[in-house]
Amino acid sequence: MIEPLLPRVERRTRHPGRKRHPDRMVFQSILFVLHTGISWEHLPQELGFGSGMTCWRRLAEWTEAGVWSRLHEVLLAKLRSANALDFSRAGVDGSHIRALKGELRPDEAPVDRAEPAASIT
Repeated sequence: MIEPLLPRVERRTRHPGRKRHPDRMVFQSILFVLHTGISWEHLPQELGFGSGMTCWRRLAEWTEAGVWSRLHEVLLAKLRSANALDFSRAGVDGSHIRALKGELRPDEAPVDRAEPAASIT
């Protein structure tokens, strides 16, 4: 389900360099770091995830490519089709819904920036 969302990176034919670490292992490492809260440099090599820097770079690459928002949409669609979403106890979070600024409070005077301040020298 996730693999089609990931950007395809073709290996260079001339000077191919080191083989790219498998996306599946990198995805698992990103989930591992997010779940455990450990730092990228402490990612255990014994688990086969690759280096923390590789995983961090791939996270940045996928974020820029919009993978996470598309994954969110795909998972929500799958849950909706299975009728597995229960919004009876849902809350609105400011990270997903833009919070508009309200009116100024009486103690907040608007600042007039049209005129420069008087010089004291």
